[in-house]
Amino acid sequence: MKTIWITALKQDQARVAYAMETLKRYGLQCKGHFWADANDKMAWRAAVTALQEARADAWLILSDEAEMLKPSVRYGLSMMTVTLRASRGAALPVLTLWSSSIPAENAVPGLMASADRLQESSAGWPAKVVARANVPAKAVAGSYRLDVLGDERLGQWFEVGPVSGSWSGVIFGVTGEKAEISFQAVGPKGALPEKTTLEFAQEGLQLKVGERDFTAWAVRNEVSADASYYARVKGSPDAILFMPFAEEADVPADVLWLT
Repeated sequence: MKTIWITALKQDQARVAYAMETLKRYGLQCKGHFWADANDKMAWRAAVTALQEARADAWLILSDEAEMLKPSVRYGLSMMTVTLRASRGAALPVLTLWSSSIPAENAVPGLMASADRLQESSAGWPAKVVARANVPAKAVAGSYRLDVLGDERLGQWFEVGPVSGSWSGVIFGVTGEKAEISFQAVGPKGALPEKTTLEFAQEGLQLKVGERDFTAWAVRNEVSADASYYARVKGSPDAILFMPFAEEADVPADVLWLT
């Protein structure tokens, strides 16, 4: 039996009960949670752990337009998306279910742009959930690895590194009114290093992407496919930027919008 993980953005017991009962009639097992908007405590991590333990085959978000407009909610959903992609190694089908008309694509965070947008008043939405849950997961192709580690005590750490080959250093930046980098490290991938030695570390670099200013830190340690760069970030950045270290000013960077 396929399992659907349901995230309800609002404390709407009736709506959750309706979704679960409907999907059960289609032969799906339903588990889930109510969204906790507490990024300072990395509350989204508990939902990731529970979803993984449930071995969910698809992630269904009972969306609410007002809640989805909140930067804090969008950021938490982005963090959950990043972590799930990193831990599963394959694409988890993501669907959003809207009680009103289906909004534009930018109504969800950029990292969730590929999520199916379904309308609750449409009779066909349960069948689409069934279909997505039964499609074999495909590997997510990319040139970089990205994950988010830590907890309320250790803080929020972004982990980046190459999928193959190596980078001759890393530049990592954030933008956002209350977001800042407070520490950086290099070590084996998959876990925060107990100690680190940084080569030519730099702080407070100013970069501009479009109309947005990013504050970045950098190191020149070689980072291979078996190693990672780690940045501890305070707050909830609107976007992050990262790229291999280079002296040239026109080296392309990966920019991910999180809110």
